[in-house]
Amino acid sequence: MEKIIQKNELLCSAGDSVNMAESQRVTAQGRKRWSLPQRNETDESKGSTRCPDQDPGRKLTVPFRGHISGGLHPGKKIVVVGIVDPHPDRFYIALTCGRGTSREPPPNVALELCVRFKDQQVLRKACISGVWGDLEKAVPFFPFIKDQPFKIELHCEHSRFRGIVDGHQLFDFDHRLKPLGNIDTLWIKGSITLTKLA
Repeated sequence: MEKIIQKNELLCSAGDSVNMAESQRVTAQGRKRWSLPQRNETDESKGSTRCPDQDPGRKLTVPFRGHISGGLHPGKKIVVVGIVDPHPDRFYIALTCGRGTSREPPPNVALELCVRFKDQQVLRKACISGVWGDLEKAVPFFPFIKDQPFKIELHCEHSRFRGIVDGHQLFDFDHRLKPLGNIDTLWIKGSITLTKLA
């Protein structure tokens, strides 16, 4: 059985209090802005942004931003387990170089995975020095079902990321950013509930 979070593998920084809005806006330079309004800390229904290794009884919350200790390297993988919302729109998983700010993503995004339910698309792209590259969208099937659990594994290989959902290969995405060790932050937002990260 997988551990929820391995200590020193995926850790949140102290004071993470992030609430990423679902919409993204484009800046004058063509970069996306992540709107991060501040959450009302007394709103119990939103949960906590504390790290699961700090309080094992706490549920993971979306939006999530956490540090990948030591960055990525071939052989390392990120596992995201969750449940799709009953009325989903889309959700995002991004692997970035640095945390960015509360309003701007970092200029280097190694992989942004966007799952859109309306048109059943699984989109992938990367951002290098603030410029977004070509969009990849071909997948053999759409594996996500509203109100159902899922498990996404992002395997870091020598030349690419391999995306596996519920044990079935969904996509390959060639590395556009190197060195891989600089990819040190995981972002998750959108129409899902997180149940486990590893």
